[in-house]
Amino acid sequence: MTLKNCIENLDFFKNLNHEQIELLSSFSFIKNYEKDSILFYQSDKKNSLLFLVQGLIKIYKYDKFDNEIFLYHINPNSLISELSSIENSEIISYSNSAFIENSTVLAVDFQKFKEHFLDTDILIKELMNSLLKKNHKLQSLLDRELVFDATAKVAYMLFSDLKLFNSIKRQEVSFMLHIQPETLSRVLKKLTRDNIIEIESQEVIIKDSFLLEAIFKGVSI
Repeated sequence: MTLKNCIENLDFFKNLNHEQIELLSSFSFIKNYEKDSILFYQSDKKNSLLFLVQGLIKIYKYDKFDNEIFLYHINPNSLISELSSIENSEIISYSNSAFIENSTVLAVDFQKFKEHFLDTDILIKELMNSLLKKNHKLQSLLDRELVFDATAKVAYMLFSDLKLFNSIKRQEVSFMLHIQPETLSRVLKKLTRDNIIEIESQEVIIKDSFLLEAIFKGVSI
């Protein structure tokens, strides 16, 4: 995939015209990363605004005992960078980022991006929407860790990211949700008994999405 193809395939840039894409291409580049490689560590400083074109990224931190704490995933067609200000030319990372699939990243020189686009009121709405999506991920993280019990955690992941759930090992799912593998197994059996899901060849199939959503939304049923 060429640089221009990558830009055109990202929703963030879908409203740009040909001349604007040409300009953006002049200070952008794409880079391919292998599975398990690192994109950035916490406190790293970057001069580029990063977008995930294809692949999958894990965002995580370490606790005081050096245990890895999973935060959330970044899916394709998404902004990667963690912006706290658009005034500075450097972008500080507040977490760690690793690829869990072979991936492609678009890097855009942030200073030139501000000069040619943000400072001329182009792509402001797109940037705001991307940052709001990140804020929603953080809100979901707070719900998962402070509000949800084990059943709600599993139900939320099945409802919001069934494809990922079915593509990784159950032990990895347990690690992501910060629950024991035995607890995950019990929850899946309960959801199966309640006729909310079924499991065929280790793959979960949702039978009643309304009841599944009700588990983590607290809807009276």
